[in-house]
Formats: sequence, C-alpha cells, structure tokens
Amino acid sequence: MNIRAEKKADIDGIWQVNADAFATTEEAELVNALRDSGVPYISLIYEKNSKLVGHILFTAVELVADTSGLKLMGLAPMAVSPKLQRSGIGTSLIKSGIQQCIDHGYDAIVVLGHPNYYPKFGFVPSVQYAITTEYDVAEDVFMALEIKAGALTGKKGTIKYHPAFGSV
Repeated sequence: MNIRAEKKADIDGIWQVNADAFATTEEAELVNALRDSGVPYISLIYEKNSKLVGHILFTAVELVADTSGLKLMGLAPMAVSPKLQRSGIGTSLIKSGIQQCIDHGYDAIVVLGHPNYYPKFGFVPSVQYAITTEYDVAEDVFMALEIKAGALTGKKGTIKYHPAFGSV
C-alpha cells in the first residue's frame, strides 16, 4: 500500500480508475479538465502491489462574497477500483487528503456526498454554518469540515465550484 501525490506518469491510470469506478467517464474527464484548468488542487493516488487502484482529488472552491481570505477545498471525485471498494482504500485516501489540505494551509473542506459516509471523518451538513452549494441538492448531502477550528464560524453564503463541475 502506498498513497502519494500524482505524477504525470499516473494520468492514464487516474483516468482509468475513475472511469471504472463510475457509471460514465464524466468524472474521469472532470479530473483531466480540472488538472488542466489551473485551479489549485491536491491529487493523491493509492497503489497496491504497484498498481494504481484509487484516486482522490481536492480542488479550490470559493465562498461567494467572502472577503476574509478563507481557503477552501472541495473533495471530488474519489474513485476506487470496483473490486477493491469497501476495503478501506477510500478511507485512507480521505484521511491522507485531509492531512494534505491541513499541510497546505487550507481552512475547510466541502463535499457533496453520502450523508452516512463522510460524517465519520468529521464532515457535518454545511447548513450548520449557513453555507450552501450552487447545486440543487438535499441539505444533508452537502457537508463541510473545518480543518482550522472556527474557520467557518460566522461565515455564510454559497460555495462555487470550478465551472468544469457543471458538466458532471
């Protein structure tokens, strides 16, 4: 097992693991579009027996109208080879990704995901902070994690993702 930052040589493998993990190739294409967009990102891969079997991507997002300099990341997508799902790879990627966000000085992370999965990492519904997403989703699936204590206290508004997310 090895988790590390992506390298240029991993790009095809990252595309493949995302294509295999989702019903369409939209997420795989999204990863490539975000990487090429210039948006700040953290991209980690999980290797097992020297084979790329997992990937997670965090990209910078914006709290519209916030002028405090808040540094936010959005977690999406995360992919694990289908045969290895539910084996702890996703958990390891999320924990490593959160630590990378901390190490890079981010204040909080948001995710649009399963409300029964992400709370175990400390994510809570973002409405607890008066923060919403630009997408029309149920309140419990858009979550936030403060990685700097109090970073979201008193903040409110809408999280805006890179326009590439509009294609997924």
